[in-house]
Amino acid sequence: MSTRSRSARPPEPPRFDEEPPEPAPGPDGLEAGATIDGVRIAGARLVDAELAGARVRGLGLTDVLVERGNLANVMAPELSLRRVILTGARLTGAQWTRGTIADVTFRDCRIDLATFAGTTFERTAFEDCLLVQADFQEALLRSVRFDRCDLTEADLSAVRLDACELRGCTLDGLTGIDRLRGAAMPMADIVGHAGLFAAALGVRVLDDDGEP
Repeated sequence: MSTRSRSARPPEPPRFDEEPPEPAPGPDGLEAGATIDGVRIAGARLVDAELAGARVRGLGLTDVLVERGNLANVMAPELSLRRVILTGARLTGAQWTRGTIADVTFRDCRIDLATFAGTTFERTAFEDCLLVQADFQEALLRSVRFDRCDLTEADLSAVRLDACELRGCTLDGLTGIDRLRGAAMPMADIVGHAGLFAAALGVRVLDDDGEP
């Protein structure tokens, strides 16, 4: 863990002309189980959208608020999210791969078993999120914060980090824990995860009698 890591930059919030737009369940044609290409949504507020199992190639969200809703198992390769806030949404099993996620906040979301393989994250915050067995393989994370998230058995294999921070997170069974090199954590968290870091380095623990 480097003590010279740069601080993560916070996400930029969505931009609206005046007040946030009126709530809507989702755009026409984008619904649970649908297969569609090239959906672009801008300046919108989606509330309780039911999109489970939808397949959307080239999904683009800009300046969007997503409140609650079911996005479980949504397949959205090469998606683009910019200035988006998702609160209380369910993304279990979502496949958001090879995309770009910038200036995005995931707050109190269920994102277990989801995959973001090959996706680039910039100025992104995960707050109080369930990320159990989430797959970040080969993703690029720049200025990403994980606050009070459960990353149990998440996969960070071949992940690249730049100015990333973790606070109060559960890391049990994390794959690729060595990829956290250069990330920043509070000292209390570093001490609490000492066993995980020692195992990743191959350090053996001696008992009080000096026996391994």
